[in-house]
Amino acid sequence: MPTTFPLDPRDPESAIAAAAKRCSNWGRWGADDVLGTLNFLTDDMRARAAALVRRGAAFPLAQSFDMNGPQRGWRRRTNPVHTMLDTGTDAERGTQGFPHGIGGADDVIFMPLQASTQWDGLGHIFDHGQAWNGRRAGDVVTSDGDLVTGIQTATGRISGRGVLLDVGRVLGVDGELPDGFAITAEHLAATIAAQGPTSTVGRGDLLLVRTGRLARARRDGWGEYAGGDSPGLSFTTADWLHSTEVAAVATDTWGFEVRPNEFENAFQPLHQVAIPHIGLFIGEMWDLDALAADCAADGVHEFFLSAEPLPVTGAVGAPVVPIAVK
Repeated sequence: MPTTFPLDPRDPESAIAAAAKRCSNWGRWGADDVLGTLNFLTDDMRARAAALVRRGAAFPLAQSFDMNGPQRGWRRRTNPVHTMLDTGTDAERGTQGFPHGIGGADDVIFMPLQASTQWDGLGHIFDHGQAWNGRRAGDVVTSDGDLVTGIQTATGRISGRGVLLDVGRVLGVDGELPDGFAITAEHLAATIAAQGPTSTVGRGDLLLVRTGRLARARRDGWGEYAGGDSPGLSFTTADWLHSTEVAAVATDTWGFEVRPNEFENAFQPLHQVAIPHIGLFIGEMWDLDALAADCAADGVHEFFLSAEPLPVTGAVGAPVVPIAVK
């Protein structure tokens, strides 16, 4: 099966339909499946991945969850709003109503579940009204949430061998790719070759792709990081993602795939194949910079990765605080 294919920028519909047919995993794990590509990641693989821990160095891969984040209100996505319910001031003034001088602080947060570092669940994207495994979108996600593939179904599943492909460092300038750079399967192969044998990617792996886009946002300001132009995976990587049988993929960008997209009139076409047809879990806005620096320093690009989503029942995506351990 080819890893890349020619694109007609004027015809996203045909390209999406063809890729969806080639890359479909519908029925692969039965009609009732809710895990998609997470089925590739087995207990045996997790056990082997644990052996990758050599130094015990831990790298948190989450951005901050606060009001200074990247969101600009697109589709009602805002930055987290953190509010105190009880404070030290209340305790000092004795207004909390507790006995024998005890006081406390309590707080609440309001946020879209995809405001910062997060996973896209299998109920997040549809193709012509169809969800993962060929289900009707309306039978999956209603006003009550995702009744079938809610993000809580992934609980306890997303831990295993992580692999970092630092495409920004290998192919970019000063560790960064320019906006609009479409990462192809050939670029991924070149990065694997440059990084060495610990970068091989295969079944059940948790693939991390660094572009350098977050590093640029940190240096120059958020700008259009959340929703604007960005480097990212080419639509042509759909076949590579399918044939490689990775369990999940995450990037340091807002949208995972290249923006502007590679068609004249399209919005996130790779999502439209990857989530409802491949059944692929997609992570976005991950902070890969410190991990990437360490991988470059010791030449080891594999590690144990735990990236469990917040198990919000019925959610189509959820925040995550991934931890890579080397």
